[in-house]
Amino acid sequence: MMIPPQEASARRREIEDKLKQEEETLSFIRDSLEKSDQLTKNMVSILSSFESRLMKLENSIIPVHKQTENLQRLQENVEKTLSCLDHVISYYHVASDTEKIIREGPTGRLEEYLGSMAKIQKAVEYFQDNSPDSPELNKVKLLFERGKESLESEFRSLMTRHSKVVSPVLILDLISGDDDLEAQEDVALEHLPESVLQDVIRISRWLVEYGRNQDFMNVYYQIRSSQLDRSIKGLKEHFHKSSSSSGVPYSPAIPNKRKDTPTKKPVKRPGTIRKAQNLLKQYSQHGLDGKKGGSNLIPLEGHEHDFQVKHLSEALNDKHRPLAGRDDMLDVETDAYIHCVSAFVKLAQSEYQLLADIIPEHHQKKTFDSLIQDALDGLMLEGENIVSAARKAVVRHDFSTVLTVFPILRHLKQTKPEFDQVLQGTAASTKNKLPGLITSMETIGAKALEDFADNIKNDPDKEYNMPKDGTVHELTSNAILFLQQLLDFQETAGAMLASQGKVLGNLQLNLLSKSKVYEDPALSAIFLHNNYNYILKSLEKSELIQLVAVTQKTAERSYREHIEQQVQTYQRSWLKVTDYIAEKNLPVFQPGVKLRDKERQIIKERFKGFNDGLEELCKIQKAWAIPDMEQRDRIRQAQKTIVKETYGAFLQKFGSVPFTKNPEKYIKYGVEQVGDMIDRLFDTSA
Repeated sequence: MMIPPQEASARRREIEDKLKQEEETLSFIRDSLEKSDQLTKNMVSILSSFESRLMKLENSIIPVHKQTENLQRLQENVEKTLSCLDHVISYYHVASDTEKIIREGPTGRLEEYLGSMAKIQKAVEYFQDNSPDSPELNKVKLLFERGKESLESEFRSLMTRHSKVVSPVLILDLISGDDDLEAQEDVALEHLPESVLQDVIRISRWLVEYGRNQDFMNVYYQIRSSQLDRSIKGLKEHFHKSSSSSGVPYSPAIPNKRKDTPTKKPVKRPGTIRKAQNLLKQYSQHGLDGKKGGSNLIPLEGHEHDFQVKHLSEALNDKHRPLAGRDDMLDVETDAYIHCVSAFVKLAQSEYQLLADIIPEHHQKKTFDSLIQDALDGLMLEGENIVSAARKAVVRHDFSTVLTVFPILRHLKQTKPEFDQVLQGTAASTKNKLPGLITSMETIGAKALEDFADNIKNDPDKEYNMPKDGTVHELTSNAILFLQQLLDFQETAGAMLASQGKVLGNLQLNLLSKSKVYEDPALSAIFLHNNYNYILKSLEKSELIQLVAVTQKTAERSYREHIEQQVQTYQRSWLKVTDYIAEKNLPVFQPGVKLRDKERQIIKERFKGFNDGLEELCKIQKAWAIPDMEQRDRIRQAQKTIVKETYGAFLQKFGSVPFTKNPEKYIKYGVEQVGDMIDRLFDTSA
């Protein structure tokens, strides 16, 4: 296909135009390259010139820099040398700078003093390391030792001046705090003022860390040991003074910790025996119905029987010794010792808390062990003295003294867990002191009860001090009260109480022997009745009956049978009265038939025999005593019924019989009069 000429011509022009543009572009690029090459050449020339100049500059500056660096190093060395010289020179001035402070001592300025001691210590270390032969070393060493001695002296002074004996009143509040349910917060002990305590702690730490000294620990335990011992002894003296003035030691309560507004409250007095001693002395002089003679004791209700006890030596051996004063002294000694034991535990706990702040931990147990020795040894010695006194008392049959062991023993056992906790970490010899004392007390307690049972059996008293009215013998009341006293300590004396059956068995044998002293079998029966009844009622009104039943299941029934047997024996005493008028001994006669002389004489003899027998028995038995009102009424009523019935039948049969011209001479009493006479038996006040 042929292209039209016009289109071909136009296309050629178009191509030519493009070619012309391309040539122009190529020419522009070529010019640009040439300019770029020229610029590159110029830049290379400039850089070459700069490098040349830089090398010249470097060659000039580097030596100067090195010289400057050397100069700076020299300057630093000079400054360090000057600083070292100043530091070294300062050590040579320490002695003169601190001598006045050390000489005047640390009192009132402990912080400043310890700062001076730090300077002296550093001087000593410097001279030891750098100039051991320097006279300056000896100078600062002497100054350091003098300063250390002053700190030791200050420690002793602070402890001595500010350690105070704890007052008995505060100790009693401390002890009673455990049992006071109303107490809102514990009673606190401030052994040292807070500021003093902090100074003591700082001195202690310095002496341990820098002073290399442990002597202050000896000083500490000696001072605190003395205060602890004196505090406990002060409490004991407080009991003695209080008992001599008022009879009962008091401790002020501390409401809201205000010591300036005390109110009196009685101190708990565990194990007190005074009440029982007073009761026994009272009853041993007067019966329940006011009759002179035996003790006529009836077991008391509730808590009243808990502390019934007496100086049994009065009944068993030493009957004429006055008890006033001695009983109270035993009571005070017992209470004082018990409170001192509790005080030791509380104060020792407090001492350990104080010690833990002042003494280094690895020295605390040993220091505490030494600190408590004097007070603990004092308590143990006093306890052994109590055991020794009890041992001697057993030998002389003074069992009241032995009874003081039981409240103490109970308290020691109750307190032992606290004791063990306080003594934790102390030497074995220290820990074993309390168990040793407890064992000694248990041993003497068991020995006392065993000897008491033997003494009950072998008591030789058959005539002297026998109750003329046939009432309860002192031996019976004392034996029962002894066992009742032990009941309060049955946890402590449980094994000992197990042998109470031996005591009761021996008592029964002795009573049988004593009853033979009475010439009248009826009085002997009344005597045994009263004693058996007293024993039974005492057992029933206390927990003793349960203990007796463990080994003697039929004990209660047995005593009731013995009591009834004695009642029957007593009733036989009236046979000589009632036999005169008994039906079997009366004459038989026909009604309306005149009596013969022999029959009249027999009737007269029967009336006379009855009257004389009645009067004689009433006169005699009126002076006898049956303290138990229920038993007294029962026996009188039974006897009254028998006699009235027999006499009534006799009177009805012979009262209207003409056996005499003077009937009033023989018919002296009506039936009711006889009853009234029997109602007045066993009543000396009638």
